[in-house]
Amino acid sequence: MPDAKRIVIGISGASGPHYGVRLLEVCRSLAVETHLVISKAGEITITQETDLSVSDVKKLADFSYKPADIGATIASGSFRTDGMVVVPCSVHSMAEINTGVTSTLLTRAADVTLKEGRKLILSVRETPFHLGHLRSMTQLAEIGAIIAPPVPAFYTNPSSIDDIVNQHVGHILNLLGLENDLAKQWNGLKGS
Repeated sequence: MPDAKRIVIGISGASGPHYGVRLLEVCRSLAVETHLVISKAGEITITQETDLSVSDVKKLADFSYKPADIGATIASGSFRTDGMVVVPCSVHSMAEINTGVTSTLLTRAADVTLKEGRKLILSVRETPFHLGHLRSMTQLAEIGAIIAPPVPAFYTNPSSIDDIVNQHVGHILNLLGLENDLAKQWNGLKGS
C-alpha cells in the first residue's frame, strides 16, 4: 500500500453521528482515503440529529457502501487498510463484532479488521452499560479492539459541543497515528 493512509469509517445507529461526520471532514483535510458504511439505524440517526442528509454525509467519503453490500472491498481482509473506526458505535453493532456473527457490511468490515490484526476503534456511545455490555467490551479488548467511548475531556475547557466533538475526533486520529491539532494535549496542573 502506498504511504497514503486508508481507513474505514462506520457510523452506526447510536446517538452522536456528529463524531463520524467530523472524522470524515478531518480525514479529507488530512488526505486520508476514507471508506464509509452507515448502518440503516445510522441513517435514521443522521436525519434526526443533524441538519445533513445521508447523501451529504456519504459525499464526505472517498468511497461509500450500502450496509447490505457484503461483496464490497472492505468485506475482505485482502483489501488493506490502516484500520477502522466505528463512531458512534451502538451496543448492537458492538455485540455483533464481538461474536463475529455479523449481519451487515459495517460489522463484517470490523470483524475483518480484527482478524487481520489491524486497529479497530469502537466509540461505544450508549450508557449505562450492564454486565453483558462490559463483558463484550472486555472480550473485544482482549482480541485487539480499542474501546474509546466519546467521554468529554473537561481539562480542555470546552466552550461548545464542537469543542467536545473535535477533542474526541482528534483523540481517535491520534490512536490511528494521524497527526492533527484537534486534540488538546494535557500540559500538567496549572501553576506547575
